[in-house]
Amino acid sequence: MKVVKLEDILGTEQDVQAENGNWVSRRLILKKDNMGYSVHDTVIKAGTETHIWYQNHLEAVYCIEGDGEVETLKDGKVYKITPGTLYALDEHDEHLLRGGSEDMRVVCVFNPPISGKEVHDENGVYPVDDE
Repeated sequence: MKVVKLEDILGTEQDVQAENGNWVSRRLILKKDNMGYSVHDTVIKAGTETHIWYQNHLEAVYCIEGDGEVETLKDGKVYKITPGTLYALDEHDEHLLRGGSEDMRVVCVFNPPISGKEVHDENGVYPVDDE
């Protein structure tokens, strides 16, 4: 059994901040944990916009605090995100993630799992980790 506390992740290499300052991702479960998925406690900063396109991963995102919105680029649909809302990028959806009037805290699950070393490339993509 594995038990992870957020307080034990803070300030470690698993506490990752975006270079542009738009988000902070606390990576709780990673590929090395052999669960078949990874779990992240992420804060999206208020008033920010981040282009993301997970071509190699599926992601489910559950909002637990704050507000924001996600816009799918293929059809221009905008979805309001508030506590209790889950959205699933089940088609490798290219999207814009926007922080709302306050920081938005979400729990993210990735399949396949990420190793924790990935950074978004110029297209908002995490590469596949073949290790």
